[in-house]
Amino acid sequence: MRHPFFAILLAALAATAFGVRAEDLPAPSVDDKAPVVRGSVEPDSIGIGDRFVYSIEVDKDLVQGVFFPSFGGDGSEPYSLIEEMPVDTLKRDGRRMTLRKRYLLGAFEEGIHRVVPQVMYADKNIVDTLYGADTLDLLVTTFQIDSTSHSIFDIKPQKTLPFRVGEITGYVKWVIAALLVIAALAYALRRVLAHYGRSLRDMFRPAPPQPPHVVAFAALEKLRAERLWQQEKHKQYYSALTDILRTYLVGQFGIGAMEMTSDEIIEAVSGVDLPQKSSMDLTQILREADLVKFAKAVPDAEENEAAYRAAWDFVEQTKPEEPEAEEGAAEDGKPAAAPTTPTLPATPAAPAGTDAAEGTDREPAAGDSTADRAVVEPGGPNEDTNAKQSEL
Repeated sequence: MRHPFFAILLAALAATAFGVRAEDLPAPSVDDKAPVVRGSVEPDSIGIGDRFVYSIEVDKDLVQGVFFPSFGGDGSEPYSLIEEMPVDTLKRDGRRMTLRKRYLLGAFEEGIHRVVPQVMYADKNIVDTLYGADTLDLLVTTFQIDSTSHSIFDIKPQKTLPFRVGEITGYVKWVIAALLVIAALAYALRRVLAHYGRSLRDMFRPAPPQPPHVVAFAALEKLRAERLWQQEKHKQYYSALTDILRTYLVGQFGIGAMEMTSDEIIEAVSGVDLPQKSSMDLTQILREADLVKFAKAVPDAEENEAAYRAAWDFVEQTKPEEPEAEEGAAEDGKPAAAPTTPTLPATPAAPAGTDAAEGTDREPAAGDSTADRAVVEPGGPNEDTNAKQSEL
């Protein structure tokens, strides 16, 4: 890579290569061992804008260093560099060798340009500029404009050509073909959707939002699958559990629980008609979550499972009642299926005799009548008796 000082100096030498005569240059120092510089221009007469080849040849010793000039770049020269060819080794005789550097240039100014071949010479502690013995002349001619025999006319206005149908015929064919393909695809899609009882409008309608309790059940199942407290992530576990309940309260009862503290949520829920056990479960979950999140309490496995069951029971007991299917309501001759409710996964069965509000079975009380617990089977004798009583 060339030294920056050498690059600047070579560019300056190239800028003075044209327009300088050999007799105007300072007399070079006498050194028999210094390289010999020669140059040539082919052709020596060109028209303006034409190209010419400028060649520099140097006879030097093997250990001597020479740097050829660089042309073009700032736009101040009367020529421009078209192509810079690599350095060629013309001949070599022992320690002596001949190098040649060629440039393809273009001239854009009329006149006679003086070309002086020059290179930079470096040997040990010597840095000098070597010039060729001869000055090369480059004649650049231009063409003459005969303004006397030709008149200058103004720019002609734009001419409007008549419209031709053939100009758009090809485009119309492709447009019609594309429309037919789109229509065929739309018809096929409509038939497929009609087979499943849907229409094209259903594809652009937003899906109806799911009920809050369905969203809560799905979030609880996802939380259980993450197994956070099993990985000693108790704070993340209770934060996610309370966030699920807060989101459920917002969607189900319109309580802004996401921006409330635990005490504010308990106070707000007290004004809602809820089962007493549900209110107690919610209070217990929020209190335990505060201890874990702020007091760094570490509950055991039974307490974590109990908090999860309490959250599930709270959603189960406070969700809106599903409408009962009317008797005789059927579609395509089949009875309508009763909606199913998600069940708490892996909930152990409690012993008989516990209260029904805790989500477990209890023994039938002694005062319960057999008629209240009887099941009327379709087609049985009880149905006939009821039918006769209704006729009377």
